[in-house]
Amino acid sequence: MTRIGVLDLQGGVAEHVEHLRRLGVCAVRIKKEADFEGIAGLIIPGGESSCISRLLRLYGLERVIYTHYAAGLKLWGSCAGAILLAKNIIGEETSHLALIDIDIQRNAFGSQLDSFTIEEKIPDIDENPIPLTFIRAPKITRLGDGVRALLTMGDYVAAAEDMQTLVTVFHPELTPNLAFHRYFCQKCGLDIENKTEQDMAFE
Repeated sequence: MTRIGVLDLQGGVAEHVEHLRRLGVCAVRIKKEADFEGIAGLIIPGGESSCISRLLRLYGLERVIYTHYAAGLKLWGSCAGAILLAKNIIGEETSHLALIDIDIQRNAFGSQLDSFTIEEKIPDIDENPIPLTFIRAPKITRLGDGVRALLTMGDYVAAAEDMQTLVTVFHPELTPNLAFHRYFCQKCGLDIENKTEQDMAFE
């Protein structure tokens, strides 16, 4: 069975793992190089991007991600994960993994007290409205060549992808909806049904 990994260094790991399991996917917590064996995709969860970046370097996993990415590994960064994957972080001289050509702005909506949840229709992801939770969320302000917007909200992009990488500034793992996890698994080549009995979004 093809597996999907969730980077397990810091942040919302358990929620992503649970969503994958509800889809019937073998979810693997990624803590060391050996854990990458046999995974088709890697989710980098929300949390503290600077903390996750330091731990990636400390455990030598930055190099491992680059190696597997070059071999075709698909990546999904959620909130802080999107910051880690962005080529440019506005107002900062350096980036982290820099594997998708976007500009991103940290904490673009204010503090945690300014968090909110809305519903949006995203035709490429699902035909039904999807609940989206924003917590100290960034904004994507530029898309490079080969990157397309999945969701545009006003003057910024909230979800985007290229052939190998998906980024969302919100947290799909914090609602019962499985649409984004299903989409990522399908992007990774997994045969996932469009709707399942386990998906509370379709009850």
